[in-house]
Amino acid sequence: MTYSIIGSGAIGTALARQFARTNTPVLIANTRGSGSLAALAGELGSYVRPAELSDALQADTIILAVPFSAIDAVAAAAADWTGKVVIDATNAINFTDFSPADLGGRLSSDIVAQALPGAAVVKAFNTLPAAVLAQEPGSATGKRTIFHSSNDPDASATAAQLIEALGYAAINLGRIDEGGRLQQFGGALMVHSLIKQG
Repeated sequence: MTYSIIGSGAIGTALARQFARTNTPVLIANTRGSGSLAALAGELGSYVRPAELSDALQADTIILAVPFSAIDAVAAAAADWTGKVVIDATNAINFTDFSPADLGGRLSSDIVAQALPGAAVVKAFNTLPAAVLAQEPGSATGKRTIFHSSNDPDASATAAQLIEALGYAAINLGRIDEGGRLQQFGGALMVHSLIKQG
């Protein structure tokens, strides 16, 4: 299984730190080119490798950690999304007042799935603030939880395996029209940092 992170902002960088911490190889890319990621890769070590966007999109599992408004640009960078597991870590935000973007009643992950035909989309890694996501997920009291939801059970299992490999506790919320609605920006599970004991 190969992994990539698209986006090197706060969420993408937080996740890259978890890949490095667990010695899990990952490619990281952004729209500015691999050269812009040299300092980050130098800090995090050899398990986090800068890549061009076209190369990062070849991974089996791709984490989208870009602004929601950049989804169409990322979608256009790959001719075929068939067989890819895409973990949607985006949040549809109106940055003028930090409110949920008006999506006409649609769920943000459904819009992502429509933009990436053939991909199996999983909503995950979007509900925690980046500073919390970057912290060590395990402690003496338990593991920090990561929610995930998908319409594809196999993709959901793939995401859960990655979540656990990075040291978190995975909580499956079912389909996107169920759990994804709770995870969406403005939903009931946003910014709740829960610890699974044991």
